[in-house]
Amino acid sequence: MKKIIAMLAGAAMMVSCGGNQTQEESSTIKVGGMGPLTGSAAMYGTTIEKGAKLAFEEINNNGGVLGKKLEYISLDEKADPIEAVNAYNKLVDEGVVAILGSVTSKPTLAVAELAAQDGMPMITPTGTQINITDAGPNVFRVCFTDPYQGSTLAKFAKDKLNAKTAAVMVNTSSDYSDGIANAFIEQAKKEGIEIVAKEGYSDGDKDFKAQLTKINGENPDILMVPEYYELSALIATQAREIGMKSTFVGPDGWDGIIGALDPSAYSVVDNSYFTNHYSAEDSSEKVQSFLKKYREKYNEEPTAFSALAYDNVYILKNAIEKAGTTNKEDLVKAIKASDMDGITGHLTFDDKNNPIKAVTIIKVKDGKYIFDSVVETK
Repeated sequence: MKKIIAMLAGAAMMVSCGGNQTQEESSTIKVGGMGPLTGSAAMYGTTIEKGAKLAFEEINNNGGVLGKKLEYISLDEKADPIEAVNAYNKLVDEGVVAILGSVTSKPTLAVAELAAQDGMPMITPTGTQINITDAGPNVFRVCFTDPYQGSTLAKFAKDKLNAKTAAVMVNTSSDYSDGIANAFIEQAKKEGIEIVAKEGYSDGDKDFKAQLTKINGENPDILMVPEYYELSALIATQAREIGMKSTFVGPDGWDGIIGALDPSAYSVVDNSYFTNHYSAEDSSEKVQSFLKKYREKYNEEPTAFSALAYDNVYILKNAIEKAGTTNKEDLVKAIKASDMDGITGHLTFDDKNNPIKAVTIIKVKDGKYIFDSVVETK
């Protein structure tokens, strides 16, 4: 009996100590992820999850990193900052070596502040709010910032669309929308574009015709809609219903807008333009291989968010290999030194841990995303 009790006590000790294993002792390297997998923003979280899982699967099928498989632990934060903080704490308890996430800006900022305190390496694929990477030297992003997209679109409107007047529809509840709108307006004025109207709305609004009617009275050349694709589709549809002829421009949140429209309504966004991170028409072997694997695995088209998440994983994988360890400080240094050709372009980081890479402009026509041009980083 004493022998049995001793064996059980030993087993209990092993279980209780398991969570304290170092990454060097573990047979896997744990990587944390989080995003909105349920709730109103789930469409963004799920497409990112798919891109990340595809990358992890590839890496593990090719032998993993430092002789170990990468174990991806992903949690649902429902696009809520409090849920994101709870998810972060759970992942830290799991012993992850880095955080990949989060997705939307407010939860990402909440987590970045904690990660900075802990020195936890963190890379967000899609958190665009400008101050996210200000949290600490260990916080990075793969996507463009809100101001960068806004200013790029203003330059594009002037240089390529020859716009002389513009209006803006801004979601006053969204830091993403507000940040892009403000940068667009500031740069548009520098380009000699007159801002003839600026109208606002809030999260949850579905009827935009009053605002759009005011804007249409000014007949702007350009209507800037800094919003994600579901609401952008609704705004564009209502704009055409009241007879608006303006050209629509938008940020990376527009990627997916065709899927948010019935095929009979594709024409409402014909000849619209948006900034993006890559084009499916890119003929490079790397991009076409990613597209083929993603389509085969999920039987759907990837979004730019999927591609950003895929690149996110490979940045971390390369950093672990370069560092030769999962030590936090060494990993942060290796991430900072990233110099990688990814699906979303050639990437290095600036002094604020924001990506230095070109912007792709996509044109929407006949229910398709068509490559228009590339705006190089200056």
